[in-house]
Amino acid sequence: MADFDWLFFIEVLVGGLLSGVMYSLVAIGFVLIYKTSGVLNFAQGAMLLFAALTFVSLTERGISFPLAFIITFGVMVFLGVAIERTVLRPLTNKPPITLFMATLGLSYVIEGAAQLLWGTQIHGLDLGIEDLPFDVGGVYISQFDIFAAVVAAGMVALLSLFFRYTRIGLGFRAVADDQFAAIAVGLRLPWIWATVWAAAGVVALVAGLLWSARVGVQFSLSLIVLKALPVLVLGGFDSILGAIVGGLLIGASEKLAEVYIGEYFGGGIEGWFAYVIALAFLLVRPSGLFGQKLVERV
Repeated sequence: MADFDWLFFIEVLVGGLLSGVMYSLVAIGFVLIYKTSGVLNFAQGAMLLFAALTFVSLTERGISFPLAFIITFGVMVFLGVAIERTVLRPLTNKPPITLFMATLGLSYVIEGAAQLLWGTQIHGLDLGIEDLPFDVGGVYISQFDIFAAVVAAGMVALLSLFFRYTRIGLGFRAVADDQFAAIAVGLRLPWIWATVWAAAGVVALVAGLLWSARVGVQFSLSLIVLKALPVLVLGGFDSILGAIVGGLLIGASEKLAEVYIGEYFGGGIEGWFAYVIALAFLLVRPSGLFGQKLVERV
């Protein structure tokens, strides 16, 4: 161990943690929907793509960055509310597999709408943040990764404040804890569900812009949703804290695995190592680190 390069290890670890923040942003969109309605929203990736494609298409048509962001923000809020009212609300109390298949089909509808509105060409997106490394005590950290981490932290802080101190947020927490008790005290579930779907649309906008700045705006962007699944398995499908911790763990583990054991598997294990961890975790703790354990009477 005397020859072990600790600075390089820390550099890889920090890079993995910062990449994990990007995964967490996508996973939070899942958690918001699942926690209140029990729906695994497979359309979250398509919403992310739609947000990024709408924003970059508006800017390419000469609309300023702030105005394009405001317009796209409004579009994603409208999209989230529309999805809840036209697709999910009519399927209330249906089996979970029915709801999942609905969101799966919805993802293709959203992708088709994006293609119809904005075309299929690939776009670049420049947020004005250079992806250059800078030296912190011998450890090189990407400026863009730091920016993404700060944005993600801000998003989590805003969501935490919203759900803790606003009336709608308190209603969300009540519904998440017990839907029937929430109805009994007069809370309007459809209004809360619509608000949560709108929030998921906003999260998709932020995540979509960050991911697009890194990989470009292209239709494969919707597959980012698959990166969130191991994060949710580790952290729990109904915990925002779990989404953050799970993202950090997945990001760090896949980077370290690629660097230190990837050569023994021919390289390229970063793409699938997270799913190995998730599968192993399902066998040990299916509810995740912070998810609620289901107790069923038989």
